[in-house]
Amino acid sequence: MLGPGKGRRKQRSAVPAVTVTQAELSSESLPEDTLPQGADLQAQEPAPAERPERAGRGTDPLAWQVTRRRVRPWVWWTLGTLVTLLAGAVTLWFLLPVKHVTVTGNDHLSAAEVRQLAGLGGEVGWLFYGGRQASGLLSSPWVKSATVLRKFPDTVQIELVERRPVLQTAQPSGETVAVAEDGRVLPGAGDLSALPTVTGWGPERLTDAALIAEALSRYTVQSVVYTPSGMTIKTATGTLWSGDLKSIVKYAGSISMYPNKTINIYPWGVSVQQ
Repeated sequence: MLGPGKGRRKQRSAVPAVTVTQAELSSESLPEDTLPQGADLQAQEPAPAERPERAGRGTDPLAWQVTRRRVRPWVWWTLGTLVTLLAGAVTLWFLLPVKHVTVTGNDHLSAAEVRQLAGLGGEVGWLFYGGRQASGLLSSPWVKSATVLRKFPDTVQIELVERRPVLQTAQPSGETVAVAEDGRVLPGAGDLSALPTVTGWGPERLTDAALIAEALSRYTVQSVVYTPSGMTIKTATGTLWSGDLKSIVKYAGSISMYPNKTINIYPWGVSVQQ
């Protein structure tokens, strides 16, 4: 028989060594209180998760810098194109300046004044001259309309239609000015003694007075007086009154039929007074 001490030594040596990883250790498969005595537990740490690489960046910082530099060439191409275009525009400005300006149709305005109004008083590139600069012509009350033409390589032609003074009137300041056929006041007209005068009270009717003076010009209009009720037109051979402009134009021939008379014109007929 074996002694007690020897039996216990044999029992210990019969227990095999067990290696358990951390992944195999769980509460369901192997409870903590059921592990064999003397088991050798070797825990294995999980491998670190790999960080996903950024697209196009890579892991080399130097390669990333090179990649960034390769994205920018289009910026330099764009800047180069803009600089080239700007240089070309400046070159054309100096190579194709406006050298000759012809002005026709001007009576009151001088050619120098017309060039200044048209934006041609200094150095101007022929290629870049257009309607924006020429629109300055219409800022003058004397210019009724204007036609501007460019002729290659260095000429600009300006054709004017000026307003004509048909009446004279006194301003509130006391200055006597000319009135055009469309009622526009024309400052600086010069000698106005040959023009008929226009006066009146109430709402201003310079446009109507100019229209009547132009329509009856063959009867030598001397003056036009307007009121809210009508107009009185004095001519060299008689006087007309009417409250309707169309009636005045329609029956204006009565002046030659009744010379040196006062003729009142109504929509329904004509009244003649001594």
